[in-house]
Amino acid sequence: MGALCKVVDVILLLTFLTISVVAPFLDAQAYLPESIFPNVLIRLHKWYTIEHQDYLLVEKPHFFIALMKLELVFQWPLALLNIYGMLASKPWFNTTCLIFGASVITSMTAILGEMVGSQKASDKLVMMYSPFWGFGVLALLRGLVSQCSKAPPTIGNGPALARKKMA
Repeated sequence: MGALCKVVDVILLLTFLTISVVAPFLDAQAYLPESIFPNVLIRLHKWYTIEHQDYLLVEKPHFFIALMKLELVFQWPLALLNIYGMLASKPWFNTTCLIFGASVITSMTAILGEMVGSQKASDKLVMMYSPFWGFGVLALLRGLVSQCSKAPPTIGNGPALARKKMA
């Protein structure tokens, strides 16, 4: 179980790092004015939109813009917290990971449902978005696992319970 948990943690760390960069610099361009972004990021965003034929970024349906705002306001801070929590072995990491996973699954289900239901998305575009649904499931499951390390859980005051009482 320990080795599997390490692999999952590496995958999730890469996901959190990706979200921490993509959300504020690329996804936010869907609803924030272009004037606040450097030209290189604007060109990268336009290249992605054309290369992957991302009709959601072109048409900007209201639900999609709302989900992009949710990503920046809610999921992005959680991704940053999860990076810190994972690297610093914080006890609240499982909780924030669970919340992040549930939010990503919800968002991606709506987006993928639109793509498949409308039949506007190319297979290439669906393949670009689909892994994030899987990463959400992985984060949710990782949040449900109470402990991935071999360290025994501490109960009460921990080491203080091991001391002998002096009479």
